[in-house]
Amino acid sequence: MTSEAPSISTLQRLQDGVTEVASTVGQVASATGRVAADVVRNPGSVVDRARMVPAVLPLLWQAVKPVLTGKAADWRGEYAYALGQQAFVYGFPYIYNARLRHQWVTQDRDPKTVPYAPVNHFWHAQQLMDASYRDGGCPNNDTLYSIAWVDLRKEPVILSHPDMGDRYFTFELIGITSDSIDSIGQRTTGSQPGRFALVGPDWQGQLPDGVRRTAIATSPWALVLGRTLVDGDDDVPNVHVLQKQYRLTPLHLFGKEGATLPERRDVLEPVDPAQDPLGPWKTLNAMLAENPPPPHHEVLLRQFAEIGIGAGLDVEEQPEAVKQALIRAATTGVPLLRQQMLSGDWARLVNGWRYPPPEIGRFGDDFLKRAADQSLAGIAANDPAEAIYLLNYEDAKGDKLSTGRYLLRFGPGNLPPVDAFWSLTAYGEDMNLVPNSPGRYSIGDRTPGLITDPDGGLTLHLQAKSPGRDREPNWLPTPEQGVWFVILRMYRPRPEVVDARWECPPLDRLV
Repeated sequence: MTSEAPSISTLQRLQDGVTEVASTVGQVASATGRVAADVVRNPGSVVDRARMVPAVLPLLWQAVKPVLTGKAADWRGEYAYALGQQAFVYGFPYIYNARLRHQWVTQDRDPKTVPYAPVNHFWHAQQLMDASYRDGGCPNNDTLYSIAWVDLRKEPVILSHPDMGDRYFTFELIGITSDSIDSIGQRTTGSQPGRFALVGPDWQGQLPDGVRRTAIATSPWALVLGRTLVDGDDDVPNVHVLQKQYRLTPLHLFGKEGATLPERRDVLEPVDPAQDPLGPWKTLNAMLAENPPPPHHEVLLRQFAEIGIGAGLDVEEQPEAVKQALIRAATTGVPLLRQQMLSGDWARLVNGWRYPPPEIGRFGDDFLKRAADQSLAGIAANDPAEAIYLLNYEDAKGDKLSTGRYLLRFGPGNLPPVDAFWSLTAYGEDMNLVPNSPGRYSIGDRTPGLITDPDGGLTLHLQAKSPGRDREPNWLPTPEQGVWFVILRMYRPRPEVVDARWECPPLDRLV
């Protein structure tokens, strides 16, 4: 297959006469073929994306040409492309977590808001997340994070916390695939002082008295994602006192007075795609070797091995047509996952709000949802009993949230039903918090000064500019331009939220 790409004008001319092809492709496109099908259905959108990313044009053309012409110059390349898209969906959490782990362990950027700590050490956020954090993942603005990458290959690591009183807190334990392993916190283990062993998949042995075992980790490396509720800026110092008492102690040092854990920052460095277009695949192969998938994935992994994907394999040894196809698959992989996340296919839609399925947080062998709706959407997801996040990209009429003024009104007695707290946060397309002059990034039941309606309901104003001084307590700033979305977080939601009997009202657009 030729690697020559068309010009923008050539792509524009392809818009004529594609209706018949689109009909055929629309009938046969599978989940792993949605990007190619989208090119046929909406060639104009491809032109727009191509204008923004000219360097990707050759790869887009290679991906689109067989669909538009019905001709495949090299069957091996087309087979590798189809299989490569499946492999990318399967392996995305490995690739993404390799990047996050390397950044958070080795890259000192802004340690007040961006994680930076050695292996088996906590990083503690010193302030609530704001728009200066740009790593995506839809961070919350209600809790201070305590994050650690733990290495469980040789021995357990024991997590300790002090008496937490009546403060909400949780430590979510996450495998390298983004699936939840277990949870420590107010809901699951109580608020009394606790010591909990994080145990890797291959360890066998005895734990010290008084140490509780968590569920066995699904991978030798795991992420600890801690959240401690902050009741406003004045409460931040109180949370700092608690954070200083959070401990991670490898088993061989546990109980040894004055023992110090040396700093380790020797984690796998992902291959930069900007330097090597096969980088995502090389990173995936290394991560699969470091974190072996479960045995029942063997049939699928044998297929991926045919194109050089798997532990101990080298994609450089593949024929040139296969390598080019893998580059194409990696190029279209993330847009595919983003489309899946935005589509709402994974959720039950109620008034524009996407209610997650009960499997959220542990999608397991549902690889598309695991990659798009768990890993890409937020690095990981809580078990529904711990927290439910309702996403909304549209107003009451089904139009995308964009420039304009919106209202969200909870009727009398219809506030989000929770046993901990709830909050509403806006995000840009990059899944980061929205910069705004007041520095307000969330609004909820702990927001001071909220004004209730005369009938006892609550109306929130979502817009870029102030709705007026008398309404500012109920204002959530949104982007001045472009599309955006919101997440309604409900911590320790009541059963009527989990099973979607409580229906969140829609977002009404004023202008």
